[in-house]
Amino acid sequence: MQEFLEKARIELRLRNYSVKTVDAYLGCLKDYFIFLNGDPIVVNLAKIKEFLLLKQDKNYAPQTINLYLNAIKFFYRDVLKDCQKIDLKFAKRNNRLPEVLSREEIQKILAQIANKKHALMISLSYGAGLRVSEVVNLKIKDVLLDELVLKIRQGKGKKDRMTVFPEKIKTDIYFLIGNRVGDEYVFESERGGGITERTAQAIFEKALKKAEIKKDATFHSLRHSFATHLLENGVDIRYVQELLGHQNIRTTQIYTHVMNPQIRNIKSPL
Repeated sequence: MQEFLEKARIELRLRNYSVKTVDAYLGCLKDYFIFLNGDPIVVNLAKIKEFLLLKQDKNYAPQTINLYLNAIKFFYRDVLKDCQKIDLKFAKRNNRLPEVLSREEIQKILAQIANKKHALMISLSYGAGLRVSEVVNLKIKDVLLDELVLKIRQGKGKKDRMTVFPEKIKTDIYFLIGNRVGDEYVFESERGGGITERTAQAIFEKALKKAEIKKDATFHSLRHSFATHLLENGVDIRYVQELLGHQNIRTTQIYTHVMNPQIRNIKSPL
């Protein structure tokens, strides 16, 4: 099994997949190899179906089942160079609306964070529409305070992009990074290096709970809220698409369902 996993790791790295994707694919493949309990060289569609159905029976999300299927297809197609087509359809994705926080809820969350650096990190994530990986990896050289712009390097899909910087926190960020060099992290941990993604998520989750907000929000809800509030402010959807770094505008259009003013203006007949 280790030999096959190592071959898959090498192939994934040669194709410049992100560290997260490499780890996810290898985890899926390891799980699949254990299930097979034998030689995985020959494509067995019945076994692949059985494996994926077991995941479905355990209430795995459709996105996770699709990840398993993608990993298995990659293994046979790109690692073993097997030309046999794995003719399986992907699981239907859940059509869920993003969880969006109101402006008032954002302020309530920030009010619960006593550590100023942590509060700035949450503020910047919301004010610039950043993913958790993007804010923890943000370098000083990519904060262009005079232009009120952030440069996000190698975001999702290994794409660079520019996004807005919230002027409201300009002075606080200036004092946070003023005496440090460009290659250092904006939000350093006490032990050196950047704050971890899990630490950033824990800071948000703790503040959300203390603010007594009952929504099923996560750190990523800050990014959802950024996009929704920009659209509510009348910003053209194509600009929002560019700020978020979405390749397809249909991904951005989901936020128009959250802030649909026509629905909000309808009065219930009760």
